[in-house]
Amino acid sequence: MVGKRFILGFILSLALVLFSWPSAQQAQASCGAVSCFVVIGSQQQVPSAGLLTVNAIYNYTPMRLLDGTNGVIPGIDQGSRQMILDHHQETRTITQIATLDLNYGLTERFGLQFTLPYVWRTHHHIDGLGEDGTNGEGESTNFSANGIGDIRVGLKYNMLPTLRSMIVLGFGLYLPTGSTDREDNLGNLMESTAQLGRGAVGLNPTLYQTYELVPHKLNQFSSASYRHTFQNNDGYQFGDQWDFNLGLNLVTVPWLVVSSQFNYRYMVHDNFSSSLYRSATPADTPFPAEPILIDPTIQNRSVPTTGSTFLSFTPGFNLSLDGLVDSAWTRMTSVYFFSAIPVARDSNNSLAQGTSYVAGLTRSFQMLNP
Repeated sequence: MVGKRFILGFILSLALVLFSWPSAQQAQASCGAVSCFVVIGSQQQVPSAGLLTVNAIYNYTPMRLLDGTNGVIPGIDQGSRQMILDHHQETRTITQIATLDLNYGLTERFGLQFTLPYVWRTHHHIDGLGEDGTNGEGESTNFSANGIGDIRVGLKYNMLPTLRSMIVLGFGLYLPTGSTDREDNLGNLMESTAQLGRGAVGLNPTLYQTYELVPHKLNQFSSASYRHTFQNNDGYQFGDQWDFNLGLNLVTVPWLVVSSQFNYRYMVHDNFSSSLYRSATPADTPFPAEPILIDPTIQNRSVPTTGSTFLSFTPGFNLSLDGLVDSAWTRMTSVYFFSAIPVARDSNNSLAQGTSYVAGLTRSFQMLNP
């Protein structure tokens, strides 16, 4: 009993530190901000009829330049619909997201899901290469914003509810509730990729599968999802995103499950409806100078340094609190922690996701008598 109390106290202390981290740490982000993605079973599954499952999730995702890259990317000027090649130099990123995720079982097979993210995002890059500064070195630019992100609502269907297996089909809709009008420290509208929301509706079909290899001891799971975002009012369209995950859960003791999974993400190039410019170089006269026009036609153009691939190995654990302490406060409650460690990544000369962390708490409530 003493050992259980010690473990419970340690986990609760860890959760308290992690959930208070956003207010205690300085966050820094880049134009190409992403979030960590892992499989959390209580998010993917369909609760039994009348059961409400609540997830409180904290996500910490740093980004940095990979060796051999310089972080020079195009500038996206939505106001004048201009894409300026080699106009920014990315410096650093940290994205933090606190998410409230609600899952409710309408029937034994159908479930509703509602996801509300709160995003902390700051940003630093060098702006105006070839244009600003004494020698065209650009100007240091900072950006900081926090607020509600894009809300997701979805419907899930458990098409194979057996004792040892489950296959869940889902379809979600991202609503453009996140702010898209935040400005940097110079009073300029920040690019769409740094904003709290995408500014357009997104479609998100999902698939989740699990099978007990050894009943009540070892289970295998996999998932796949796709996200398509329509073009926003600023003429910017985020590229399609594909996520694939595969992993195992091992029950060590009834109250502790250890997990390991591989997570793969593929993101297609973004598109921007704009004319095309390039930054001035020392070979141009005069220099520094205003960006040089290449093509004045406003048309859809691929943003060359967007799109990426990312593969991580993610160990973690899930601790059932009611397995440690039998009380009304811990009943149907668990905490979990994951660390996504990069294995392979290609950031297309922009910032790349580093080792990321996810911590959360799950609690279920029986709203209707079964």
